[in-house]
Amino acid sequence: MSHNRKIKVNALARVEGEGALNIQFRDGAVEQVQLKIYEPPRFFEGLLRGRDFTEAPDITARICGICPVAYQMSACAAMEDALGVEVSDPIRDLRRLLYCGEWIQSHALHIYFLHAPDFLGLESAVELAATDPQRVQAGMKLKAVGNDIMHSVGGRDVHPVNVKVGGFYSWPDPQQLSGLVAVLEEATQLAVDTVGWVARFDFPDFSDDYEFVALRDADRYAIEAGAVVSSSGLNIPVQAYEQHFEEYQEPHSNALHSRRKGGGRYFTGPMARYALNRNQLSGKAGQLVAELGLEPVVRNPFRSIIVRALEVVYCCEEALRLIRSYSPGGVASVPAPARQATGYGCSEAPRGLLYHRYDLAEDGAIQHAKIVPPTAQNQGQIELDLKGVAERNASLEDEQLQWLCEQTIRNYDPCISCATHFLKLHVERR
Repeated sequence: MSHNRKIKVNALARVEGEGALNIQFRDGAVEQVQLKIYEPPRFFEGLLRGRDFTEAPDITARICGICPVAYQMSACAAMEDALGVEVSDPIRDLRRLLYCGEWIQSHALHIYFLHAPDFLGLESAVELAATDPQRVQAGMKLKAVGNDIMHSVGGRDVHPVNVKVGGFYSWPDPQQLSGLVAVLEEATQLAVDTVGWVARFDFPDFSDDYEFVALRDADRYAIEAGAVVSSSGLNIPVQAYEQHFEEYQEPHSNALHSRRKGGGRYFTGPMARYALNRNQLSGKAGQLVAELGLEPVVRNPFRSIIVRALEVVYCCEEALRLIRSYSPGGVASVPAPARQATGYGCSEAPRGLLYHRYDLAEDGAIQHAKIVPPTAQNQGQIELDLKGVAERNASLEDEQLQWLCEQTIRNYDPCISCATHFLKLHVERR
């Protein structure tokens, strides 16, 4: 095999959106790695300018069909921060329940339909359905439960319409929520089984000394709120995010990269949440951590599928707790009078930290918006992983190395957008 070769993947398969991969070897060493996000910019931050602050949750939800709740919750948090709005505990709990639905459906989609085929040597979930239909049915049931929660709380499965700055337009029907108890109890067992299934996969031997970044909530596993913390000791309020993190442009990507100011790339998502908040994985999720003997900090990104599955277990039980304690009372939203201010909001999308900042005019019009999604934050770290994986496996044939590198990208469940493409490969040897 030539020591000079180039692996070029024009369109990545089993990721949400359009991306490509280039790896250049020279004299047997990795000379260049580029994860290209070539999808055209959609200018959501520009589209928000001049719009009323009340429109932000619905507009930003359209950024993603898989995790619209994440965008709604970060937008609401930022607007409420700007306007000095404090929502009630029942509203907070209902938002958390809605978010649990999103985590369940998103994680189930990734585990069963996008990521698990990699570990089984299968090209797609269609092949998995042919060889193990019960597994795919379990994944579909889990995803459906998440969608049912989103529909019951948010008004529909995709791009919920019941969310507003200050709370909700109306309280969900208690009987409708109670009807989810039985299916959530079944889903909890399916999620437990999922953990056992993915924990038995054979994982490539790879790890790194990552800097993990996630939210931390003093009272519970952080989802919809918390302080920004890191494995290097950072602990800041959301309002200080831009003092410690910055975005920058790489010529090969239409998505901005993120890094620590004065530092380097970092890792956000399930592995980061687990590393920083694992003691708050209560109930069966916590028991499974002990039963599996899962290390306190998972540093092999291929094992992230186990952590995602644990989060599904946690969210199923958390959703059950929230539904059983649900008792609507009082107003479903609190007033949010307009004023000139700047607001900051963060929440944990299924793929990691999602940051919003808005500058508002006196009449509530949005003057400037800044949105930093988790995939943009992880892109630089994904490229570092790709370099490490390619260097350690340079002796593999192109087809095998390509498979492993694509799997490396899918470890992060990158949400480039909401489209999936078939793979085209071009290999150059010199």
